[in-house]
Amino acid sequence: MIVLENLTKVFGSGDAETVVLKNLNFSVAEREIFAVVGQSGAGKSTLAQCVNLLERPSSGSVIVNGENLSALTEDELRNARRRIGTIFQSDGLFSRRTAAQNVALPLEYLGVTKVEIQRRVNELLERVGLSSRAHYYPHQLSGGQRQRVGIARALALRPSVLLSDEATSGLDPESTRSIVNLLKELRNDLGLSILFITHEMETVREVADSVAKLDKGHIVESGVLIDLLRDPNSELGGALRPSLSLAPTQDGETRWQLTYTSEDVPSDWVHILSTSLSSPVSLLGANIENLEGKLYGQAAVGLSGVKDQDVVREAARLKLSARRIGLDHSDAAFLTPSVEELRKSS
Repeated sequence: MIVLENLTKVFGSGDAETVVLKNLNFSVAEREIFAVVGQSGAGKSTLAQCVNLLERPSSGSVIVNGENLSALTEDELRNARRRIGTIFQSDGLFSRRTAAQNVALPLEYLGVTKVEIQRRVNELLERVGLSSRAHYYPHQLSGGQRQRVGIARALALRPSVLLSDEATSGLDPESTRSIVNLLKELRNDLGLSILFITHEMETVREVADSVAKLDKGHIVESGVLIDLLRDPNSELGGALRPSLSLAPTQDGETRWQLTYTSEDVPSDWVHILSTSLSSPVSLLGANIENLEGKLYGQAAVGLSGVKDQDVVREAARLKLSARRIGLDHSDAAFLTPSVEELRKSS
């Protein structure tokens, strides 16, 4: 388990002082994958370095399995770091070492016997599906395969925590899915706590249980992934949901965004909505997905001759959130009817 308490990192001092991370608070439970997203410059790389104590926090605590790593001496910290496996954006493999030799490196550093190293390396390469590539050098492996070797090496010392710092960045979609599936398997099989730092929203939807957005050193929003995806008022949830491609409306139609707010949305909601409003519903676009058996997503519909408050009320009855979409087809802003607008339309 990882717990961050009021984690702050400051570089420089006086007029040159730069606060990169400020009062970060979150936890990653056992068997949880917690994603942190943010644009370049948000502080993600510094966060990763503070979690594994390559950079000491200026204040606050990094607690792993109940032990405050930020309070340890350098000697104590060297031992504590063994409980944190790190997967880097660049695989970090040594070009003159084979896959097996790269995985063996941390074990050699600790003075583990050759017999035990061989056994552990074989076990790890089999775990990541690369037994047949044990004697290949990095240049003979694909990007996804090199990253798998990096994961095997990160697991060599049997850590309880895995830190993934942009591990899928630059990989093709197939390799990314492969790495994501492997991390989920490791989480389940080994009971790992995984902190997954990335800027790739689509990957977050595939891998994370919970997610937080880092912006200019602050956590500005966080929550359980499925809850964010179903929250029409969540900026992070909106960024995580796949975008919609919309067909044009007919003359006189208003456009509405309907967002799933529950798993209880009936499959025939279009028919039910049309019947309850006594108006045809034009489906302009939809993107409904399944997250481990839980549906989420959104649709855009065109309606005519219907009062706004009736749309909002009937959609809510179907466990959908309804918002008006701007008239401009390229307008991405969704307009919630104001009280005054509802009064005028009644």
